[in-house]
Amino acid sequence: MSKITNEDKILILDFGSQYTQLIARRVREGKVYSEIFPFNAPIEKIKAFAPKGIILSGGPASVYDAEAPVCDLEIFKLGVPVFGICYGMQLMAHVLGGRVAKAAKREYGRAELTVDDNTDLLWGIAGQSKVWMSHGDRIEKMPEGFLGIGHTENSPVAAMADKSHKFFCLQFHPEVVHTEEGSRILQNFVFEICRCNPTWEMASFIEWQIADIRARVGGKKVICALSGGVDSSVVALLIHKALGESLTCIFVDNGLLRKDEAEKVRKTFRDHFHINLDFVDARARFIDALAGVTEPEKKRKIIGHEFIAIFEEEAKKFTDAEFLAQGTLYPDVIESVSFKGPSAVIKSHHNVGGLPEKMKLKLIEPLRELFKDEVRVLGHELGLPEEICWRHPFPGPGLAIRCIGEVNEENLEMLREADAIVLEEIKAADLYKTIWQAFAVILPVQSVGVMGDERTYDKVIAVRAVTSLDGMTADWAHIPYDVLGKISGRIINEVRGINRVVYDITSKPPGTIEWE
Repeated sequence: MSKITNEDKILILDFGSQYTQLIARRVREGKVYSEIFPFNAPIEKIKAFAPKGIILSGGPASVYDAEAPVCDLEIFKLGVPVFGICYGMQLMAHVLGGRVAKAAKREYGRAELTVDDNTDLLWGIAGQSKVWMSHGDRIEKMPEGFLGIGHTENSPVAAMADKSHKFFCLQFHPEVVHTEEGSRILQNFVFEICRCNPTWEMASFIEWQIADIRARVGGKKVICALSGGVDSSVVALLIHKALGESLTCIFVDNGLLRKDEAEKVRKTFRDHFHINLDFVDARARFIDALAGVTEPEKKRKIIGHEFIAIFEEEAKKFTDAEFLAQGTLYPDVIESVSFKGPSAVIKSHHNVGGLPEKMKLKLIEPLRELFKDEVRVLGHELGLPEEICWRHPFPGPGLAIRCIGEVNEENLEMLREADAIVLEEIKAADLYKTIWQAFAVILPVQSVGVMGDERTYDKVIAVRAVTSLDGMTADWAHIPYDVLGKISGRIINEVRGINRVVYDITSKPPGTIEWE
């Protein structure tokens, strides 16, 4: 549970919706702190959190399923407003004495809401408004005390309220961008109904986090695995601000980084911020370990194993270190505790999560309450350079999984140069901040080309760029043709060994963002 105690807070109970994290993000965008608990969180834990309002998320279940998720019904006796969304609405209707039934026609996608009562939850909402539906059940009979406040063609009760108890429900999803006035609806609940104050600021987060780090660590030493990405960089700066010389960062140059990246990390953290930096040149060790390996999962395992081995070797130099700092974010925490159905393993992930147990170090995770966009804001507050704050996500295995097939110095050098051109042109076109991730991939195929009246038979570069909110789903970025043309022209002219460039227009799903 969060140690944040002096803020007005909204609690979200998660019933398995793919949009649950969006609800929390939307609330926080209004500068009100929110957290997500699993639907079956004990009532004592909920009381201890002391929310000013509770939101029940959507979910894939039906209230009539044999194992339908149900929260502790004591939440309806706490005297705080409760807001049910989609499954949350159906659950409220079901447990409070109403009746839910299968809809004659499943409603999925855009629908037009007609507002029947534009006070309270729907205050300021247009009489006709586009909303996003995703449900197969609907309310046939409202519980006693509830009145309908909005309807659609297929849902006679698309919104309902028991104003005396401050219970409100929507059949649609206000948290998604497809609901035109969804943000206004959520703000109405948070500010007009729950009477929250917008006090969730990064400046106050920094203050209490620094105080907490100092109280936990005392005069002991901390080590931090620094990658140069935004998460580990912000962790390093925050702990350095709290502890100064008591922090040492360990940076491992694995030879799989982007162009000039290792030197930029050294200059930024050792020279500019004056943070103790243990810089490990392990390029040859990683390349040797990857020699002849082409299977993606095997690459990941080798890289993860080598990283942990090197980190452990380096950490032994710091015998007085008692803590390990790590950039765990709130979505990682949610994934481990929320209500989720069975899911397939798409690929393994590379992190340092196994280190504390092996090394007997206590873990510090100062970002575990934050979303990615909040980490960027925190980085700005701490003075982190813009280039790092807005750095696109970069996989732990680095360029090894963008080098399809064998990883060797020749392929890595071509890939680094091509990747640098992609990023330079994306930035020059002022597209970098609107794209979630952009990069180059080198393919294990050769194609025929003509350069300088001579026939060539050289490698192919694929350019990948996607837009996304959180990386869970993504759409290919619609980069203007002239920008793609510049990227292609520069790569072919400037990177020896490349004679063809292709653009990946696959969304996630069905594809993944990375190629391996």
